[in-house]
Amino acid sequence: MRAPSPPHNPSPNQTPASPRVAAPVVVAVAVVFAALLVSAGVRATPGVLMMPLHDTLGWSRQTLAATAAVGIFLYGLMGPFAAALMQAIGIRRTLLGALTLMAASTLASSAMTQPWQYFVTWGALTGVGTGAVAMVLGASVVNRWFVTRRGLVMGILAASTATGSLIFLPALAHIAQSVGWRAVTLCVGAACVLLIPLVALLLPEHPADRGVLPHGAPADYAPPLPPTTHPAKLAIETLLNAAQRRDFWLLFLTFFVCGFTTNGLIGTHFIAICADHGIAEVPAAGILAMMGLCDLFGTTLSGWLTDRFDARRLLFAYYGIRGLSLCFLPFSDFSGPSLTVFGVFYGLDWIATVPPTLRLTHSAFGERAAPIVFGWIVCGHQVGAASAAFLAGMLRQAQGNYKDALILSGCTGVIAAFMALSIGRHKAEQQITESYAA
Repeated sequence: MRAPSPPHNPSPNQTPASPRVAAPVVVAVAVVFAALLVSAGVRATPGVLMMPLHDTLGWSRQTLAATAAVGIFLYGLMGPFAAALMQAIGIRRTLLGALTLMAASTLASSAMTQPWQYFVTWGALTGVGTGAVAMVLGASVVNRWFVTRRGLVMGILAASTATGSLIFLPALAHIAQSVGWRAVTLCVGAACVLLIPLVALLLPEHPADRGVLPHGAPADYAPPLPPTTHPAKLAIETLLNAAQRRDFWLLFLTFFVCGFTTNGLIGTHFIAICADHGIAEVPAAGILAMMGLCDLFGTTLSGWLTDRFDARRLLFAYYGIRGLSLCFLPFSDFSGPSLTVFGVFYGLDWIATVPPTLRLTHSAFGERAAPIVFGWIVCGHQVGAASAAFLAGMLRQAQGNYKDALILSGCTGVIAAFMALSIGRHKAEQQITESYAA
């Protein structure tokens, strides 16, 4: 008689088969995807406003870049506190508050006439608002609504944060060129206003509110208990605990480079870089839109790969390709074919680092702490982006070009590629040592 087959235990890099995704889960992901898409468009708008504000109001690029840098920094700093707030008062309430703040600040900016008003609306207020509608929102939703397929879903949501900004840019650039910069701020504000009722009506706080379990959860699944600590205290305590771990700093520093090589440099300055080479705003924004479409495929594919392969090796490939792409750009002739090649390779890799970074964070810090720890890691991403936005503006003002900024950014990408291979290595070596000792 044939012996029964032993039970199959999937390896950590394999995803067990899951039932069909329930409709309420799909709706929740779709609403969050739309919110992230619009938030990314808001965060990218200063890149469109830079040249019109410079030309019509006479504000210097350095002043505009400094405001963009402050917004990017606050966007990242809000991450861990927003994640803790989502655990304390709920994802839905936090998201509604952030959308209201974004709508009010962007609509108010249509009346600005002084640089300080630009700083308040597009630097401070939108920085805080978009910081709560960012990758930490995606991580919190994935953690709450999914037990399996987390890498794939995080890849889809992460794609929206980059794709949204890049798809918004051509339309906003056309509006800025044909109607004026004030119309841009009104359009972005209106998009935020339209999202508020959608979130209020269609996004439940928990899967159980729609009578379903998180996707892939067993019948006896018990969600983590909500924290009783004040959100700000919880965020700080989580940081202090995580900061004692070597993996936290490796994840933080590699994600710093991620921001340094994406949002801060290309996201903020690409249209200005193209303008230096005689390329108008709308065609330059079109190239960014192409990057966005490539990113949608690249980051979704990255999520699928993250569910199946070593996340460290994926990060090595992503950072390496991005770094080499940035080093190539200043030596290209900025012709259509050259920018297309750059746009495809860079776009596929724009934010593909998010799913493997979240997976490594979850593996190192556990289900309950992972969203807040990831928030602090995202803060590192935005510190890097703010640094690049300011540094690139300063170098452009001093040297008259972006060559050194692009090469420096590319070199940091190559360095981050090798750093990524060390994430989790100490833990793996410790497990091997313990197995030999046993």
